[in-house]
Amino acid sequence: SVVATEVVPPQKRGSAIALMFTGLTLANVLGVPLGTWLGQAFGWRSTFWLVAAIGVAGLIGVIALVPSLPRPTGSVLRELATFRKGAVWLALAMTVFGFAPVFAIITFISPIMTGVAGFSAGAVPVVMVLFGVGMVIGNLLGGRFADRAVMPSIYGSVAALTLVALVLALLARNQIAFVVLITLFGVAAMATATPLQTRVLDAASGAPVLASAANIGAFNLGNALGSFLAGLTIQAGFGYTAPAWTSVLLGVVGLGVAGLAGWQARRRRVVTPGLTRVPAATP
Repeated sequence: SVVATEVVPPQKRGSAIALMFTGLTLANVLGVPLGTWLGQAFGWRSTFWLVAAIGVAGLIGVIALVPSLPRPTGSVLRELATFRKGAVWLALAMTVFGFAPVFAIITFISPIMTGVAGFSAGAVPVVMVLFGVGMVIGNLLGGRFADRAVMPSIYGSVAALTLVALVLALLARNQIAFVVLITLFGVAAMATATPLQTRVLDAASGAPVLASAANIGAFNLGNALGSFLAGLTIQAGFGYTAPAWTSVLLGVVGLGVAGLAGWQARRRRVVTPGLTRVPAATP
């Protein structure tokens, strides 16, 4: 994402990050079923050979097409000093709690579908493909929204994610509603990714590479947190709709963290249209 933002104008950073994330979403939508088919048709080794070939092609493409960027001038200690900023930690917390709702549901999608919505096990991959298609759409939308305004994009996408999870918890037994809502859940889920990544890069402008790596860790921490908490609710005997309610609660926390981050940013400074920073007015 750092390289992507360096080769485009500042007003197109969100779209550049979204384009980079498109590779990840397409890999899930197309790669998983393709790998499964290859393994069934030609043996499991064929999938690994394909991955190796794609990896070599990707390496050649990076060497040939990605421009060289100047080396960072700051030291590692200077980059680490960026993490003294409260805004950086709030941005990372937004990623954790803004994305945790996704895996609270998706980790348990199979038992939710078969045990609550009444789908057959064979329908699970089909619905997951629709979820993946929604992620591709959401990723593109998230990039455009982030180009316009990062924090409002985070507010809107996390709120949409929370709302869809709430409706899903209420209508999980309706199969038509379930399919539509899981697709919309994919849209909202990936619409959060680019704004969250952009916000971290903004907050840690002095250490973009380190901050970007930390934010990937924050995404994974959110994945683990959502799965863990949803699993606890199932273990406690609340049933397979409990992950959706867990997703709602995590989304509310994510909105709270985002609101706190936005309040802090407004309080610390005001950016004029000419990009001149002046002290914020004291209420």
